[in-house]
Amino acid sequence: MIIAVVSVTLMSAIAKLIGPEYNPIQIAFIRGIIVIILLLPIINKLGGLKFLYTKKPFLHFFRSIAGVIGNIFFFYSFQRLPIADVTVISMAVPIFSSILAIIFLNEIIGWRRWTAIIFGFTGVVIALDPSTNIEIASITALIATLMWSTTIIFLRILGETENPFKTVFYFMLVSVITTSFFQPYVWKDPTLDVYILLILLGVCAFITQSLMTFALQKAEASIVSPYNYTGIIWAIIIDLAIWNVYPLTNTIIGGIIITISGIYIFRRETKRSIKSSKKINI
Repeated sequence: MIIAVVSVTLMSAIAKLIGPEYNPIQIAFIRGIIVIILLLPIINKLGGLKFLYTKKPFLHFFRSIAGVIGNIFFFYSFQRLPIADVTVISMAVPIFSSILAIIFLNEIIGWRRWTAIIFGFTGVVIALDPSTNIEIASITALIATLMWSTTIIFLRILGETENPFKTVFYFMLVSVITTSFFQPYVWKDPTLDVYILLILLGVCAFITQSLMTFALQKAEASIVSPYNYTGIIWAIIIDLAIWNVYPLTNTIIGGIIITISGIYIFRRETKRSIKSSKKINI
């Protein structure tokens, strides 16, 4: 899981290195093509077209649309903000997911998790620092986090019957199809250096999806998911190593609060799942 987190952080750094002169929609389009190419041998080994058959096409579609929007907004934010700043905001996923679970999954949340949610949102506010002029890239990072949280809800439903590689394939397929319509308006011919970076970005995306899938299949999500928060450390290291950017105090404090809140929410969800399983067994 840690390798997957390092990979996604490297992907973020590559998006930043590519620069804001390349539209995030173009980056998402090329990334999708590369990941699909790398996925094809796995899909073929798992059964080809028969493996891709699904009884939940609409769930795949809506999950993918949320993922596409989230990725484009994340790329936009990474191109314009320090990686650590965006990473800290993105760690609010379990906080948003808990609220969305109430709306879409009819989950009941006790006062402890509500306290953790409020505590986590406090961390988000501190990280955004509303006392200063909030940048558009910070807002897009927040929207991207909300979209990412939405995909988590869809994945929880899809995970009951669908193979993770099937879900990833449809995500990338929808990503390529939807972003292709915008290419005549946003496309800029990449230089050789940028092409190399785009290929590396696609490889990192493939590694991230594959390793996270493996980790979540081999262990409980509540055990491996907290390792996501090591992404803040890797993001700070990359910011320092490449751009010599130090994290702001509000980013560090907000990150600590969000991390504590997120890990607590994961732990509470684990206890709730265990209790539910015991009731079913009884």
